Amino acid sequence: MESSNGKPPHEEKEGKAAEGSIGGYESLHRLLESNLSPELFKEASRLLLGLNCARPLGAISLPGATKALADAHDFDVQAFRFNADNEYMRQPRIVRVGLIQNSISVPTTCHFAEQKKAIMEKVKLIIDAAGASGVNVLCLQEAWTMPFAFCTREKRWCEFAEPADGESTQFLQDLAQKYNMVIVSPILERDINHGEIIWNTVVVIGNNGNMIGIHRKNHIPRVGDFNESTYYMEGNTGHPVFETAYGKIAVNICYGRHHPLNWLAFGLNGAEIVFNPSATVGELSEPMWPIEARNAAIANSYFVGSINRVGTEVFPNAFTSGDGKPQHADFGHFYGSSHFSAPDASCTPSLSRYRDGLMISDMDLNLCRQIKDKWGFRMTARYDMYANLLSEYLKPDFKPQVIADPLINKRKA
Repeated sequence: MESSNGKPPHEEKEGKAAEGSIGGYESLHRLLESNLSPELFKEASRLLLGLNCARPLGAISLPGATKALADAHDFDVQAFRFNADNEYMRQPRIVRVGLIQNSISVPTTCHFAEQKKAIMEKVKLIIDAAGASGVNVLCLQEAWTMPFAFCTREKRWCEFAEPADGESTQFLQDLAQKYNMVIVSPILERDINHGEIIWNTVVVIGNNGNMIGIHRKNHIPRVGDFNESTYYMEGNTGHPVFETAYGKIAVNICYGRHHPLNWLAFGLNGAEIVFNPSATVGELSEPMWPIEARNAAIANSYFVGSINRVGTEVFPNAFTSGDGKPQHADFGHFYGSSHFSAPDASCTPSLSRYRDGLMISDMDLNLCRQIKDKWGFRMTARYDMYANLLSEYLKPDFKPQVIADPLINKRKA
């Protein structure tokens, strides 16, 4: 198999496998395809990726302009189609959705304005590729305008924060209008109206270039190098679903994917597509990455788009994390691997572990209701029981419902 730029996926750079590769391969999918017979690879794919309407996902043919941009700027591009069954009473509701993963563009020692400008220039090229492909809804990665500096605890990185209607939003509004595209933009937000509080925020931009609204990250990690509560705290916007020209979308920002009730809340509010823009490294989370979002798509009967940044970001000053490790100057490798999951348990292969990338999917949103009808998760859920348990759990005198064996401490003769 060849990658989007025509190069073998196991191509070595300067005699060494690229950092972040799997034995020289861009992804597990490409490793398996290159090393298994076609028959075995088909079976492995069925088990790893599932089936959509009883068939493997089909690839989408993209315009030459998209491929040319990918070749010229060395980013991975993949495209797949999720189908739904034909219905008598509804026409198909097909939406083309895109995810962008990217590395930073210049060293973190450069002037902040230079860093931001270089990232915006890089991402614009990939947005142009999405626009040339007819993408209707596009989501960028968490804090896409900056390096993920929240490991450092250095407050100077707060300079990247901007108002929700600031520079990056204005930049994307023009592109949204140009391509008739909804764009989901995760930024570091400076809340001018509330004492310049900083939030981890997504701005949802409509296909007419208008701001539809914002959502702020609900769950903030306090694990390993992720010292994010130094910069911002838990959000205050609830679980909004944004009704756009192309469907109802929501955004579960990064660490929220570890919280099943967070996923549930977006589903209860009617989301059809939930994006999970993230920044996570292999040592910490990679075994969880292909599982959590896919499980959320299944449990909540919606599509999920998972985005992770890519590359290793080295900072000028070393830092420690209180976990016993020696001081270090980077988070580790952000492993990319962005992908889509569907409510019927099928999913796409992942983008590259080390290159920038654009993942595109055509998805028939009718599949969401079809899976609800098939499995009946909403009808068989016992929300009354859960609500009662949660209500009791929040009380100071809560006692877990545990029934102990009265003979548990009795020893046999």
